[in-house]
Amino acid sequence: MSGSDHRDHAPDLTARLPPRQVLTAKFPVMSMDATPALSAADWTLTLKHGVRPLKRWDWAAFSALPRQRIVRDIHCVTRWSKLDTAWEGVALDDLLADAGLAAPTGFLLAHSADGYSTNLATADLLDGRAMIATHYDGQPLTPAHGGPARLLVPHLYFWKSAKWFTGLQFTAREEAGFWELRGYHLRGDPWKEERFGEGG
Repeated sequence: MSGSDHRDHAPDLTARLPPRQVLTAKFPVMSMDATPALSAADWTLTLKHGVRPLKRWDWAAFSALPRQRIVRDIHCVTRWSKLDTAWEGVALDDLLADAGLAAPTGFLLAHSADGYSTNLATADLLDGRAMIATHYDGQPLTPAHGGPARLLVPHLYFWKSAKWFTGLQFTAREEAGFWELRGYHLRGDPWKEERFGEGG
């Protein structure tokens, strides 16, 4: 048997990188503005249909919901990708179940404590596709990475995973959020390179 048959081969990770993405071992910090001062004691999460509140959770009530641990690859529109990131939090399916409702519309706006918002299709949040993350790599989320809680939608570009997450608002139609109003794509699928506008 030749020596080449004994060589250890690094796993081929290129198949896990969307087009024009670059692998990083770091976790870059990307924010619209300064990190807000938001403690778990002050945090609340509000679910709305239009302007009408449907349910609100404080940190204690939210922490009592079923929790999940997942490992996912994440991809930023600025072209970095980080593989096998480990998260813990509450699935959006379980949040809606606790509210006792099915999604009333096909569209939402996710809201953050700093005034940031991003639009999402309801389908992109359900069936185990998204969570409200409170822990990363076994530790509570740091403020720089969106703590105490951030939305996590790992199959879309990471600007959709709103940091300092405080609200979901069901909307009758698709309404653009902060970056979408400034030219970013309404959905943001990294595998389709949906970076800017409707053409990517």
